[in-house]
Amino acid sequence: MGHEPELPDYRTWSTKGTPLEDVQKRLARRGLSDPWARNEAWRFSGGFAKPITFSDVFFRGFKWGFAAFVVALGVEYALTFPKKDGGHH
Repeated sequence: MGHEPELPDYRTWSTKGTPLEDVQKRLARRGLSDPWARNEAWRFSGGFAKPITFSDVFFRGFKWGFAAFVVALGVEYALTFPKKDGGHH
């Protein structure tokens, strides 16, 4: 049998210091509340709290892609045997 992952307790999440806190305040002014806001607070903590930038998206995988390009270019150059006839077409 597999090991079940340990899930965090739902009471550990809080909307304090997140954009959800502002939403809760605006709802409270109207006499409402969002009972599920605490369940969405994980999105604003830990690694999820860092906003994704254009450079994160653009350069993800750039190292490996460039390395593959260099290898492909080397293989292409090594396997093509140009004729040495003085440059005539």
